[in-house]
Amino acid sequence: MANSNNGPSIYNPFAKLNLRTKTLITIGLSVFILVIVVISSLFINSGDITTNFQAMNKPPSFEHFFGTDWMGRDMFTRTLKGLGLSVQIGAGASILSSLIAIVLSFIGSTNRFLDGVISWLVDLFLSIPHILLIILISISLGGGAFGVTVGVALTHWTSLTRVLRAEIKQIKTSDFVKLSERFGKSKLWIARKHILPLVTTQIIVGTILIFPHAIMHEASVTFLGFGLSPHEPAIGIILSESMKYLATGNWWLALFPGLSLLILVLLFDIAGENIKKILDPTSANE
Repeated sequence: MANSNNGPSIYNPFAKLNLRTKTLITIGLSVFILVIVVISSLFINSGDITTNFQAMNKPPSFEHFFGTDWMGRDMFTRTLKGLGLSVQIGAGASILSSLIAIVLSFIGSTNRFLDGVISWLVDLFLSIPHILLIILISISLGGGAFGVTVGVALTHWTSLTRVLRAEIKQIKTSDFVKLSERFGKSKLWIARKHILPLVTTQIIVGTILIFPHAIMHEASVTFLGFGLSPHEPAIGIILSESMKYLATGNWWLALFPGLSLLILVLLFDIAGENIKKILDPTSANE
């Protein structure tokens, strides 16, 4: 019988699940929502976002979930398309950034001089504000999706490079690496057979965790006018345009796109942290 002093107990279906199962459920839900957003945005063409001056500045309703803008365009459709663009740019930037980190980390592991050069490059890039460097790179490459992607990639490799350098240094002091060196194995063979398999987890987790930073910086640069073209339905463009109409009471133009971007970034962050728990035994036991 339930204890009358403590009141009736509330059944919690997640109470009996272990930490690994809860982590997998969290990853599954986050990835599912992200996949739905990306797939939905792919089916939206820019031509589908049509103007309708008879439905200008409509507040949120069942017909227009996020309302309409000053040209009568459906804000839900524009936001969904913008989130898809952000994910595509974030994916390209994070993968390119991880490749840079991998190459530099392995180059630095060959000798002390190159390791010192890589360390100096990391400190140099960390000393420059990311936004400023992304803007300069984007402008020099002509802007657009390509310029923003390269700009974000060239400014987000530093953290992963530091992690990989530390891991590689630790692995190179292990007995099996020293034994391979005594047997005359080349540095390339040791890197491919011994080091790369042991740092794969860090590479996967690091790439995923770069995603939210890449998306936020892409939106920030575009918001400032140095990113994607104004004709693209990017979240940064939407937020920049909505600033002109907030004083007239059209609060939904900035609230829903900004909130959607925040949720997208948090989903990537949640997925990355939980994948890290699954792949990295040390973090799973914290």
